[in-house]
Amino acid sequence: CRHSEENDTPCLALFDIAVKKFPPRDKVPHMGWNTITGLQGPLFSGLAEGSFVYFVHSYYAEIAPETTARCHYILPFSAALERENFHAVQFHPEKSGAAGEQILRNFIAL
Repeated sequence: CRHSEENDTPCLALFDIAVKKFPPRDKVPHMGWNTITGLQGPLFSGLAEGSFVYFVHSYYAEIAPETTARCHYILPFSAALERENFHAVQFHPEKSGAAGEQILRNFIAL
């Protein structure tokens, strides 16, 4: 992303969006299982819409044209982004059970 509110950090700008801190309306950090929707692209091949993955984060990436998966916690955000050969996920695939294993297998196969 281009900028993160975490420590007011400039980023690589591979995606022209900002990373923002969740507003303090619910528990922050967002920690635990949540569903991902709007699945697109090769990382999500073989995954069902609404698959559960594991999150631990206080900051979120905005929705962008490069968003390949969405999640909703307090507000909708990019759970995954893709541009050319760059793939980014906000959740922890290694802690996400069978869905995470499939995502990692898909990544290895790219």
